Formats: sequence, C-alpha cells, structure tokens
Amino acid sequence: MNQHRTRGRALGRGLMWLAMLALVAAAAWGWHDFNRFARTPLRVTTIGDSIDIARGSSFKAIVADLRQQGVTRAHPLYWRALAEQMRVAGRLHAGEYALTPGITPRTLLANMAAGRVLQRNLTIVDGWTFQELRQALARAEKLKHDSSNLDDAAVMQRIGAAGENPEGRFLPETYAYVKGDSDLDILRRAHQAMVKTLASLWAGRAPDLPLATPYDALILASIVEKETGKPDERAQIAGVFVRRLRHHMLLQTDPTVIYGMGARYAGNIRRSDLTTDTPYNTYTRPGLPPTPIALPGKAALQATLHPAAGDALYFVARGDGGHVFSSTLAEHNRNVDCYQRKRCP
Repeated sequence: MNQHRTRGRALGRGLMWLAMLALVAAAAWGWHDFNRFARTPLRVTTIGDSIDIARGSSFKAIVADLRQQGVTRAHPLYWRALAEQMRVAGRLHAGEYALTPGITPRTLLANMAAGRVLQRNLTIVDGWTFQELRQALARAEKLKHDSSNLDDAAVMQRIGAAGENPEGRFLPETYAYVKGDSDLDILRRAHQAMVKTLASLWAGRAPDLPLATPYDALILASIVEKETGKPDERAQIAGVFVRRLRHHMLLQTDPTVIYGMGARYAGNIRRSDLTTDTPYNTYTRPGLPPTPIALPGKAALQATLHPAAGDALYFVARGDGGHVFSSTLAEHNRNVDCYQRKRCP
C-alpha cells in the first residue's frame, strides 16, 4: 500500500513538473513570439501608404483598421500588450500616420503616441504665375480646397491681404502640410514669407536703385525671374534693366508682353504682338508694368536689389539657356542676326 502511495505521489510530482515546464516553455515561446511581433516590419510594400486615425477612435478600432488594411495579422492582444508595455495605450493621437516599408509595430505606436503625423510637401516653383500656384494647390492630395470657389480678390481677403494683386506675392519655397490643412493656410504662410523676405532684402539693397518701393523691386524681380533660369546671369540681367530704367529707356522684355497677352499667347510672339498695346507691353509703355508677372524666388530678388555693375543695355538669348550682352544697339543688332536669325559672320 505504501509503495502504491509513494509511486502515486512521485507520478503526481512528475506531472506537476511537466505541467510547470510546459507553462514555462509556453511563456518563453509567447515572450519570444511577442518580441518577434514588436520588431518585425509590418506588411507594407507601397510607398505612400498611411493610416488615418479619426478623433475619438478606440485602441481596438485602430488595430482593427490595421488588420483590415492587411498590414498586420497579429492578434489584437499582441498590440494591446505592446501598447501597455510602452505605456501608450491611452495616449494615441488622431491624425494620418505614414506606413513606410520597414516600419515596425513599436515604431508605429511610438509615432502615434508622439503625434508624428504624416507631412506632405508642396513646392512653389520660382517663376510660376499665381494661376499656376492655384492649379498646384487644387491638385495637392489631402489638402482642404477652401479656395476652389473663390476668385483672386476673395482669396487675398481670406488670407489677410485684402486689396492686393496676388501676382508675385507668394515666396517660392517648399511648404509642409498635414491632412486637414487648408490651401488658404499654405497661401497665408507663403504670403507672409514673401513679406518678410522682401522687407529684409529691401533694407539691405544697393544704393541709388531706380526703384521707389519694395513693390517696384518685386515687379522687376519677377521679370528677371522669367528672363533667365541661370543663377550666374540673374544679376547681369537685373543690371541691364536697372540701367535702362535710369536712362529712361523702354524695358522691351518679352515675358511682360506674354503676360499681357494672357490666353491669346499660343507659344510664340509675333511682331504684331510687340506693337499691340497692353498695360504689360514694355515695348509700348515706359517703366515697369503695373504688377509682377510671376512669383520671383529669393535669388531673383537678391539679384534685382544687387544688380551687377557694367555698361550693357541689351541682351539676346543664345539658344542654350544663356544670353549675350552688349552695350550698343549696333552690337545688339549683330547679336540678334547671329543668335536669332542664324546669320553669324
């Protein structure tokens, strides 16, 4: 009887140890699998994917959304355990978050807890017109298009610049935004950036420029911007225009004619276009046009306010993006024959 009891107790202890070993093994496997989940990249293969967390979303709903998008197959308990381990379960912020290839569950939760929402960029290109800027804003993804039904005057009023002509008033730069931002927000920021930049550059301008106001500088800079895309030519181009203004010569610049033609411009300028008067035709009207003709970048503004010295009063395009400068009309005419009419001696 005692032997049977002894064997029974031994068997019980053996089974208990086996059960404990099984529990330890299961716990070890579970811990290993949990850590594997936390550090293994999510199933993201497309650049530009994101998850949008609505305000008030529960943690359960967030995980369900991730599972529905197919970026994770992990059990929700794993996500809950990770969030509790990181102490972020109740601190996830609403917003749009990037799902970049290689992102792990731990990194994603850390981003959500810190509110590192996905940022997009809109670049305002040097030399765009205001209408081209509006078209770019209309194409921008995840941006509220609050200006779509507003005319230019209403747009300027909404951004706090009532009465201003919008052309040239927005600084070409790259502006970051997040989902839910308005196109008016970007316009307001770009307008304020131009105001600040123009004021700063105007304060440090070269002496004795034939420009009465910062707005005059903005107008001339827009012409310089459209005349050349070569950084090393901007100050030279500006110098030509400054000297022509000093000598009360017509500016005679094609970009202003094109701007004044508006929708009539079909890709080339005819002789009749140069003689057809518009407020922007600098072949028929002296001085600066009434407004800028484009959005000048900071480099064009800097060149306009610090023009290169010299005696050149004319320039002609070489056909390779650059220009040939001359100080006399006779020399200029020879350059026109050579580079425009292909009649080089």
